[in-house]
Amino acid sequence: MIDPEYCQMMARYNAWQNNQIKAAAERLTEADLRKERGAFFGSIMGTLNHILWADLLWMGRFDGGAPPNGGVAESVSVTPTLAVWGAERFRTDGRIRQWADGLLAVNLVGNLTYTSAVLKKDITLPMAQCAVHFFNHQTHHRGQIHAMLTAAGQNTGDTDLVFLPEEKPWL
Repeated sequence: MIDPEYCQMMARYNAWQNNQIKAAAERLTEADLRKERGAFFGSIMGTLNHILWADLLWMGRFDGGAPPNGGVAESVSVTPTLAVWGAERFRTDGRIRQWADGLLAVNLVGNLTYTSAVLKKDITLPMAQCAVHFFNHQTHHRGQIHAMLTAAGQNTGDTDLVFLPEEKPWL
């Protein structure tokens, strides 16, 4: 299904996109960050926090670290401010890259069993599927943030994976 190089590329993409979103979000007022915008997690800040919460949850499953506090309902308030979010996002993106850079093909084979925060029961899925879901979840919700930032008059820059700065073999 996937290999370590896929995870490494997606970890770089994740950090690149988070940096671009952070720069755009920093140009907004606190009220604009917290404005209800009809997204699943309400506001830009709520959605930023949810992605961070989910990344910490999945990384705990992948690398054995501690999961974040609270469940999905509390995920929207995992950090109190954009500045705190930015610092935690930076640390988490580094953790994701370190995990991905240390992967071997064998690490993506077999199953992962975890307790679902949503279903409140143990789930067993192929590890490769869990890794794909992890990166897809980030991209999905960042797309929502991109739409909200665009509606708020901000430009986040390129979002296409083919424009990942480290991934331009044709140049």
